[in-house]
Amino acid sequence: MLPAVALVGRPNVGKSTLFNRLTATRDALVADYPGLTRDRRYGVGRFSERPFIVIDTGGLAATASTSEMTALVAAQVDIAIEEADVVVLVADHRSGLTADDRRIAERLRREAKPMVIAVNKSEGVASEIAEAEFHALGLGTPVGISAMHAQGIEELLTAALATFPAAEDEIDEQQLGPKIAVIGRPNVGKSTLINRLLGEDRLITSPEPGTTRDSVYVPCERDERKFVLVDTAGIRRRARLTEAIEKFSVVQSLKAIEDAGAIIAVLDARDSVTDQDAHLVGLAAERGRALAVAVNKWDGLSGHERRLIEREVERKLDFVPYASLHYISALHGSGIAELVDAALTAHKNAGAEFATPRLNKVLADALAVNPPPLVRGRQVRLRYAHQGGKYPTRIVVHGNQATRLPDHYKSYLEGAFRKALHLRGTPVRVELRTGDNPYGGHRNKLTPSQAKNRKRMLRFKHRG
Repeated sequence: MLPAVALVGRPNVGKSTLFNRLTATRDALVADYPGLTRDRRYGVGRFSERPFIVIDTGGLAATASTSEMTALVAAQVDIAIEEADVVVLVADHRSGLTADDRRIAERLRREAKPMVIAVNKSEGVASEIAEAEFHALGLGTPVGISAMHAQGIEELLTAALATFPAAEDEIDEQQLGPKIAVIGRPNVGKSTLINRLLGEDRLITSPEPGTTRDSVYVPCERDERKFVLVDTAGIRRRARLTEAIEKFSVVQSLKAIEDAGAIIAVLDARDSVTDQDAHLVGLAAERGRALAVAVNKWDGLSGHERRLIEREVERKLDFVPYASLHYISALHGSGIAELVDAALTAHKNAGAEFATPRLNKVLADALAVNPPPLVRGRQVRLRYAHQGGKYPTRIVVHGNQATRLPDHYKSYLEGAFRKALHLRGTPVRVELRTGDNPYGGHRNKLTPSQAKNRKRMLRFKHRG
């Protein structure tokens, strides 16, 4: 499973800037204003080909502050610390070691977890000078960094991930098959679905939301196909993450999504499609996972209610046109065989390999139906395509000015490849590349006749 790294510290020390740097995104709001971040924010980073989860938190205010918002932010930070495998205390070199830094360090020392101190905003300063006074916190060797200028980030991650305990033995996909994570909000029927597939009460089920606290791996076999079902804790909105029973649910489910080869997203038909449902499906889509959507508790609904839900699902999940939709009853077992088959097929499609001539034929057909739009008044020519990766399928398309094509045309190409290659259940990523002009910067040497004509033209030009 992936290590989770929590960023904690005083307000305005650069935690969100560091979060954006580690995740290579701009998801976290950044401004020179204390207390901008309040809720926890999750992202996925990568260091030396090793992925990890990053948790951004709000700033811990001074002890004297007793406002309700300060208490709520502190509660969110406490949850992040408990969720994390490694805690990074972010300090500000310009402000120096403060009483609040000491108070936070004292709080962290009570946790039996690896700790690292990141001394931010230390650009232009020798590392031993930036780190000197922070040794007094007693949380190990500080690391001087600049999140804004990407200085010291490699050293910080080396220290943070080195303290993470050795990962448990990974499930052997060759022997046990692909991992299929079952995700969804609390009490939508994830554990009931897995129990029905197993034919036994392997997992605890209850009408009480939050029964499952951690990700549970269950090896399965169906029609001589082996796979591992991963039951995950239900993810509810952050504002409702107040009970201890749900403290670990978000980070564990994110780990399961990152670790899985395919995802089954379970929705509750009686609740229609909530924004949180769409957000969970979006997490799977963002990570490029093969996807099947199960609308559970379909039994007992009237024809009118079913039509309304079908339209709602089509409208709110239109951003994943590749996902297969299944209307099921986990309690009675209807539709679950087709659901599992679709998830396994989606995983198989995500790992398919395609010959370059076939991809070029698909590209030519797509261009014939819908040629690329003009870019800055010039025609874009897409010359050839080849496969650049799998899980998910990645198609690299080369051409002149290809990188300037609008996003809607890139989406068109992704849909064309997905349809022509019959890749149901898995996204297709098209990467556009512009080839270098082999004659760029090269000037042909003029012949004597050409040089004479050029002088004559210049002479006439000056006379005019």
